[in-house]
Amino acid sequence: MNLRSLNFLNGLGRDARHFAIIGLGRFGRAVASALHSMGCEVLGTDINEKLVAQALTDKIASHAIQLDSTEPTALKEAGIFEFDTVIVAIGNYVQESIITTLNLKEAGVKTVIAKASSEIHGKLLDRVGADQVVFPEYEAGCALAHTLTKPAILDRFDLDPDHSIVEILIPAEFDGKTIAELELRRCYGLTILAVSENDQKFEINPFPNRRLRKGMAMVVIGSNKDIKRLPI
Repeated sequence: MNLRSLNFLNGLGRDARHFAIIGLGRFGRAVASALHSMGCEVLGTDINEKLVAQALTDKIASHAIQLDSTEPTALKEAGIFEFDTVIVAIGNYVQESIITTLNLKEAGVKTVIAKASSEIHGKLLDRVGADQVVFPEYEAGCALAHTLTKPAILDRFDLDPDHSIVEILIPAEFDGKTIAELELRRCYGLTILAVSENDQKFEINPFPNRRLRKGMAMVVIGSNKDIKRLPI
């Protein structure tokens, strides 16, 4: 269960199937590849001809074209303004990122998701109308920190600054007990969403009499404060 992918993809909308991605660096390529593999129509663009050619060679997008996204005319001619969702993956060029985002919003693009490389960059993107700002490096760093300090946490999805969904290994203290016996909601304020054994498929909404064993994994939802109280 890949929870981290939800952190970005949850903002795209369940019915969205067509996406334009501006910037085909590492982040843009990763998003394009993930969406394309999910069966979505993806138009990738970049000012760098080599990155466009590489995207076509690697087949990570349905279409890929070279253009300068700071030029509204180029965006219009490429049909970018017709997309409901556009991802601005230009993280290292702040001026180009902001101008591109502004161009898209002024043209009426419904949802613009922009990558930020710093807090100030993120604030500027908010100011020019970005509907969602993402910080991939920051989020990856936080995920690594959680993994290093809490190795029993296999995956994590932050719902907001105070609440998360986490996949964790069953601690030794829970070994042999049923979900009912653990009383996680009363003792920890947490709810079990799913359990898995031996890397098999997750059992969603398991019954209270489901017995847990060390080495199994469970997915719980709750406040970060309560999650930290788990014996992991």
